[in-house]
Amino acid sequence: MDYLYNPFQTTRHAAFARRGMVATSQPLAAQAGIEIMRRGGNAIDAAIATAATLTVVEPTSNGIGGDAFALVWMKDQLYGLNASGPAPELLTVEAVIAAGHEKIPTYGVVPITVPGVPAAWAELSSKFGRLSLLETLEPAIRYAEEGFPLTPILGKYWEIAYHKFKNACNGSEFEAWFNTFAPNGRAPQTGEIWRSPDHAKTLHAIGETNANAFYHGHLADEIDAFMQQHGGFLRKRDLANYKVEWVKPLSVNYKGYDVWEMPPNGQGMITLMALNIFSEMNPAVPNDVRSLHEQIEAMKLAFIDGKAFISEETDMPVSVKTLLSQAYAKRRAAEISERASIPAPYDLPKGGTVYLATADGEGNMVSFIQSNYMGFGSGVVVPGTGIALQNRAVDFSLEPDHPNVLKPGKRSYNTIIPGFLSKDGQAIGPFGIMGGFMQPQGHFQVIINTLDYQLNPQATLDAPRWQWVKENVVHVEPNFPNHLAQALTRLGHQVVPTLDSGSFGRGQIIWRNPETGVLSGGTESRTDGAIAVW
Repeated sequence: MDYLYNPFQTTRHAAFARRGMVATSQPLAAQAGIEIMRRGGNAIDAAIATAATLTVVEPTSNGIGGDAFALVWMKDQLYGLNASGPAPELLTVEAVIAAGHEKIPTYGVVPITVPGVPAAWAELSSKFGRLSLLETLEPAIRYAEEGFPLTPILGKYWEIAYHKFKNACNGSEFEAWFNTFAPNGRAPQTGEIWRSPDHAKTLHAIGETNANAFYHGHLADEIDAFMQQHGGFLRKRDLANYKVEWVKPLSVNYKGYDVWEMPPNGQGMITLMALNIFSEMNPAVPNDVRSLHEQIEAMKLAFIDGKAFISEETDMPVSVKTLLSQAYAKRRAAEISERASIPAPYDLPKGGTVYLATADGEGNMVSFIQSNYMGFGSGVVVPGTGIALQNRAVDFSLEPDHPNVLKPGKRSYNTIIPGFLSKDGQAIGPFGIMGGFMQPQGHFQVIINTLDYQLNPQATLDAPRWQWVKENVVHVEPNFPNHLAQALTRLGHQVVPTLDSGSFGRGQIIWRNPETGVLSGGTESRTDGAIAVW
């Protein structure tokens, strides 16, 4: 892939390596992945090690009690793993309303769904790994036992979460969260050592039993007992019945490259829909307001339909095939005019997620994402375990006719999505932008920056981003070109410069040159991102 156009001055250059590469949002986690690769592990073992370490060194965005998705390139084939968890058997619309809620609350025991993260690690390890699961979890266990110093962006979001939970989470079910993540009556500060020995014990039990302790053993018992004590809905039988799902990834061809995403219940197909719609318009031109306007409008249309239709695939009123068809793309593209449109409004909440990409010298590659959602998730930690539980059920609707209506055993619309790029049957590599509903928008911009603007991986991630929020409101970063922002305003867009760079997502990229096998990578400058190479 030739990189011809680079209008952005970047503080970092793309990294290059041959034998291995790990890109993620925390330096210690990236190094953990390379450590496992050096011990004889492959890209899959490295991904598990990195993911597990991230639950320790970036708990503001993910944890053992969250969901995960993975795209795995192995022996010239791409596999998709859906490790998102369903609603518990007892969690029904009637039960939520009977508990006094008009909608599913954001925090507490009600929005907790079955965690899929431990099952994802175990399944990836048994299917593709070279080392045992316990071996791959050793770096994470070490950091949990011995502690680690907080990095700057991590410290910032930890402090924000502490004050948010201090105001919003006052019941007895939240006590263990404060004991775990604010042990001195405050959030730990940047540079301060934080330890989680309970987390270490739980990771060891997961590794030693291939996650059986979590779904069938003593950890499942502790989760069940806590939920019953505090009026929650998750039970041991929900954990025991859980299975991850291997799925066929979805793709569209854009500029001769195949762009891959996970099928529903994930929102990845919104990226593919937007690329299809935009491909019906004029070619993308750098620094051209018309092209940028059409990109934003294409993303709006894809998002409107994605939010309206994406759920468990069996509950969708429109088929995936229809939404990814050229006929659909042509029809939607014809609706894009020279002025900004006003779609049905959506208030898009922020998310909390970690993404990682790994590659080894044999050509194996992993695009992996896991999340507790909205930062720390539900605000609930199971005492004595370090397990912070997600709040993914908050995205269910209580409206009986909505495709994403809450049902026991159903998986919600899920925001976390890994991406992958290939060409002519050969892997180019994994990419991802984490951050709630920014994710498909970030994926879209990564592909445009890479394939249309021909930016290298680091420049692709450093490029200023935009984010459609609702109606005609488009947030842009402070370094977004002012002349383009003004020109978009004249086209009817309500452009809002936004100082919080974290709301624009955090990404990682690894590309592999099919001819030489050389790996090139980029990591996120908006967080404590790092690339470890071998």
